Amino acid sequence: MVEETSNSPSLTEVKMVSVGDILKAKVTKVEDKHALVDVGYKYDGIIPISELSSLHVDKVSDLISVGDEFDVKVTKLNDDKEELVVSKRAVDAEKAWDDLAKKLETGEVLEATVKEVVKGGLVVDVGLRGFIPASMVERHFVEDFSDYKGRTLPLKVVELDREKNKVILSHKAVLEEEANKKKEEVLNSLTPGQILEGTVQRLTDFGVFVDIGGVDGLVHISELAWERVEKPSDVVKEGDQVKVKVLKVDKENERISLSIKETQPGPWEKAGEQFKAGDVVTGTVKRLVSFGAFVEIAPGVEGLVHISQIANRHIATPSEVLKEGQEVQVKILDVNVANQRISLSIRALEEERAEQAE
Repeated sequence: MVEETSNSPSLTEVKMVSVGDILKAKVTKVEDKHALVDVGYKYDGIIPISELSSLHVDKVSDLISVGDEFDVKVTKLNDDKEELVVSKRAVDAEKAWDDLAKKLETGEVLEATVKEVVKGGLVVDVGLRGFIPASMVERHFVEDFSDYKGRTLPLKVVELDREKNKVILSHKAVLEEEANKKKEEVLNSLTPGQILEGTVQRLTDFGVFVDIGGVDGLVHISELAWERVEKPSDVVKEGDQVKVKVLKVDKENERISLSIKETQPGPWEKAGEQFKAGDVVTGTVKRLVSFGAFVEIAPGVEGLVHISQIANRHIATPSEVLKEGQEVQVKILDVNVANQRISLSIRALEEERAEQAE
């Protein structure tokens, strides 16, 4: 046995090096398929290309250069043949498993560069071979991943299985977390009555979903326009930029009620400019009631023809003369925009025609 002395440090190190040891290494030579490293032993160690990384490496020089320093693990030692094989991959993998386990527990985001595009997803180097399934790359469907190679993506660890050497990562999870934070910020900033710009995202039978800065609000079909809307596609289409008014915000259930019609001049605002007493207009009978008939003379604007103004003779009920859906000519007697009332007469027209005929 050789005792440790100040004159024989290298000999002391020889006795201390054994398989499984973690050593500091400095690259002394780089070949295509291996590299030589100085680990303070009596001869250099060798790193085969397969022990450089958990991912495929074409040439050693693609990954390391002379002078680089890093930790390696001794995997084989044979002094008789002066053979010392070390692994960078084993050290990186050990560190990576511990690091990834912590990130899985805390939800911390890491960054990694896409090394390969393979069937079903992307491969990244995280000290181990990490895999991002296609369904976890984006929040939307991606048909072609070819331009992802070389891109650095923020990722979250979603699954680890050391026995199967399985590392599953997600870029989509990061995006969704960011979207949720933004959604929360938007929800907290909204107040009923606000007027905002938005983009039409989806059309449904019952209305339209509009993106107002990272969160979708619903414009019910009844809030699309002042006139009756049969289907949303009659008014808007996906991608349209629209002005909306916030009607209600339910932060707990993340629901926002919006209105497009409330941002536009109402039919009664227009009616004050459009109609004057004495005008003769054509309208449609919408409803018959005991005291008269409501006639629509413009979208969203109905006037009342009192039963006494329906005919120039006495009638017991409006249905004796009129029916719903019938088109009639009426004379405007009075316009009251403030109370949204317009008085109409059919009888006045008939009397005027009779006088002209005489």
